[in-house]
Order: sequence, then C-alpha cells, then structure tokens
Amino acid sequence: MHVRAAAIICSIRVHGEHGAIVRALTPEDGLLPGYVRGGRSRRLRPVLIPGNLVEAEFRARSEEQLAGLTVELLHSRAPLLAEPLAAAAIDWVTALTAATLPEGMPVPALHDALDGVLAAIEAAPAARGWAASLARYEQLVLRELGYGAEAGAELLVQADWPGILAALERTGMRLGDELLTGRRGEVLAARERLVMRLKRAAG
Repeated sequence: MHVRAAAIICSIRVHGEHGAIVRALTPEDGLLPGYVRGGRSRRLRPVLIPGNLVEAEFRARSEEQLAGLTVELLHSRAPLLAEPLAAAAIDWVTALTAATLPEGMPVPALHDALDGVLAAIEAAPAARGWAASLARYEQLVLRELGYGAEAGAELLVQADWPGILAALERTGMRLGDELLTGRRGEVLAARERLVMRLKRAAG
C-alpha cells in the first residue's frame, strides 16, 4: 500500500518511547492510520497537531499492516490552540472524525467539510462565524455513515445562536446514542467542553 496525499491530522497516540500512531483524513482514501517514527521528537511535535494540514506518505507491504507514515507540514493551525474556544472546536471535530470514520473508507464530502470547518474557525473573528458550520459537520457525519439519511434537511442550520444551539443539542443526543455508544466519556467530553463554551459565548 502506498498513498501520498495532503491530509488533515485527526488524532495522535503515543507509541513506544519515541513514536506515534497518527490518524489522518485524506481526500480520496479516507481516514488512514500510520506509524510516525520519531513522532514525539521536538521537530515533529509542532507538525503532529490535530487540525494541521500535512503532506502525508503512507507505506505498507500489505493492506493489513500498519503503514509507516512520513509527514511534511503544509499548514499549521497551532496558533489557534492559544484561543480556548477555537482550540475546543478543533479538538472536537478532529476527535469526532477519528473516532467514527471506518479506516480506509473514502468520504470526500466529509474531508471537504472538515477542511471547510477548520478554515472557518481560523478565519472567523468570533465563534458565531463558524459554529453553524460545525453543527452541519456533525450532521453530515451522521448522514454519511448511514444514520439519518432521511434527515438531510437538518443540514440547514439557522446561523443565529438559538438555531445553532438547538442543532447541536439534537445531534449531540444522536451521536451519543448511535455513533459513540460505549465511548461517551472518552470522546464526548471534548464536545461537552465545546458546547459549554459556545453557550457562554452566546450569552
């Protein structure tokens, strides 16, 4: 297996003394895992941050083997980690992606949507500028994975705070009940932190 593509870093897990297992979302091959040698090094720590865009090269002898992964930074979103609300949003959307998408399943619509949400978080001066996009992304994850395809109209999220918070409340219950069963505490804690901060921002 050999895949080279621009990819969005979604999760990093320490492996051994020096390495890391990284899951990254590619446009054509979906979510792919790879082992980054020296992933905990001073050089690579600023690269291996959820939300960063990298040039990724995955190499494995077979489809069953964990690929070796090399990365080159294309675009860093590390400066956003200093902003609590933006950092919480990036933490959640990347954790949701890593936790729910089957590895190797092409999901170009989700790749483009995640890239759009991250760009909106980066560009908007306030959370109201990107919160509706984030709510739509949650709904798109549900729809693309076969949960609620009949509810496509839900993707029309009102871009005011009452509409955004109502959409997040609906999808939060469905994500916990349908996609993240058994992992509520592990993954949904990131979402709870985000929603709490959004409610404070909404006043």
